[in-house]
Amino acid sequence: MLIGIAPVISPALLDVLFRMGHGDEWVLADAFFPGDSWNSRVIRADGIRIPALLDGILQLINLDSYVPHPVMMMQAAPGDTLDPSVELAYRKVIDLRGPGTAPIERIERFAFYERTRKAYGVVMTGETVTYENIIPKKGVIPVVIEKI
Repeated sequence: MLIGIAPVISPALLDVLFRMGHGDEWVLADAFFPGDSWNSRVIRADGIRIPALLDGILQLINLDSYVPHPVMMMQAAPGDTLDPSVELAYRKVIDLRGPGTAPIERIERFAFYERTRKAYGVVMTGETVTYENIIPKKGVIPVVIEKI
């Protein structure tokens, strides 16, 4: 454990967050998402819910403020319905850690998979509700230089 880092952030995830550049995207995926089929960098976070993980991550990095939609989720397929509590839970975390962040963009399922292929990596979580997958985009982290 490290002071100031949420316990849901594993050493492997911390390493990935450190190595990502601004504008890089990552996928927080549910337990059934085909992460290994779409990306070669997969981190396991089994048993951890996405809102807790998102909160831990957004304590360390910020979302991209230079794009219209720094967060994306998958659209429901025709005939499916979304559970609105999922997006509300994510929005609560996003609004806490990045007030003023643009609304979450919904993208078509196969467009989501293509974004996953290009993403920096995939974090496989313990979520089991459908359409819980989310793609945040890392922003520029302001550097503060202190005088000694």
